Amino acid sequence: MDFRLTEEHEALRQSVREFAREVVAPVIAEHYEKHTFPYEIIRQMGKMGLFGLPFPEEHGGMGGDYFALCLALEELARVDSSVAITLEAAVSLGAMPIHRFGTAEQKARWLPKLVSGEALAGFGLTEPGFGSDAGGTQTRAVLDGDEWVINGSKAFITNSGTDITALVTVTAVTGTRPDGAKELSTIIVPSGTPGFTVAPGYSKVGWTASDTHELTFDDCRVPAANLLGERGRGFAQFLRILDEGRIAIAALAAGLAQGCVDESVRYAKERHAFGQPIGNYQAIQFKIADMEMKAHTARLAYYDAAARMLAGEPFKRQAAIAKLHASTVAVDNAREATQIHGGYGFMNEYPVARFWRDSKILEIGEGTSEVQRMIIARDLGM
Repeated sequence: MDFRLTEEHEALRQSVREFAREVVAPVIAEHYEKHTFPYEIIRQMGKMGLFGLPFPEEHGGMGGDYFALCLALEELARVDSSVAITLEAAVSLGAMPIHRFGTAEQKARWLPKLVSGEALAGFGLTEPGFGSDAGGTQTRAVLDGDEWVINGSKAFITNSGTDITALVTVTAVTGTRPDGAKELSTIIVPSGTPGFTVAPGYSKVGWTASDTHELTFDDCRVPAANLLGERGRGFAQFLRILDEGRIAIAALAAGLAQGCVDESVRYAKERHAFGQPIGNYQAIQFKIADMEMKAHTARLAYYDAAARMLAGEPFKRQAAIAKLHASTVAVDNAREATQIHGGYGFMNEYPVARFWRDSKILEIGEGTSEVQRMIIARDLGM
């Protein structure tokens, strides 16, 4: 088993690392302070081809693979998680469902804009009263002639209200299965559709430069042709999308954890106490050594999950392990990096303050840590 990167993957990692340090780092703090969306950064990411990394060239993509996306996410998150989650959600939750399950017409209409970064898409799964219990979906879609009529609401939907958001895919109850269970399907709802309302952005603890909204649907009508994939297969579809997305979130979390190491090493060399750099003290050295160990193992976990996925092997358990471990590590490293920085770690001018606020959501979004443990246990036959 060889985890060394190919020349192409290494070149990608280096280019994204340079972009994150030279383009993102100088301006992202201001976006956090003002709670503004970094459109100028997103445009440049689109020109770099980052939104098209795992998609085929026929739809304007880069013809790469999902692992390439994960590498880009890790490098972005070493500097900032708002930019990283914008890319992750745009690709794995926004464009990927259309790529995986869309018709030829749906792909031709939407993918070129999405993979170029010209437009973004959201994935409307979570509801206000049903977070981890996705099977409890209350949003309903009724077929009326050649149109779906959608009523309900969604919560915490990323990339759903930007000036360049083109659509959201929405999971909805479309009927009842023979066994009496809900029939769940996925439907494309273009932005601006009458009856589709995007609430004002949330006031968030972290990720304040990313776009997140609650959505409501009030007799929202879309063509019957907007059904994404097979009717009644919505539950299976979003499970596949979430399995893949957990690898991406693990990569993002590993990047945040490594960013905490980067900032702590830098600060420990510069900050003096009792006549010498604090990095000379074993207490600080051991903290940073443990942080590096955790970031390294988080990286290996998502590498393994991605390798299994790309090989066509079962990867559900490994994706859950990677997401669970990497998110825990991100929170641990953010806490320790803040401690190493002392009072300055509590000041917004230092990146670790941002990392600290951004880390916690990684244990919640795209499946809580408790859900990951459920997945792992079930896969073990328990």
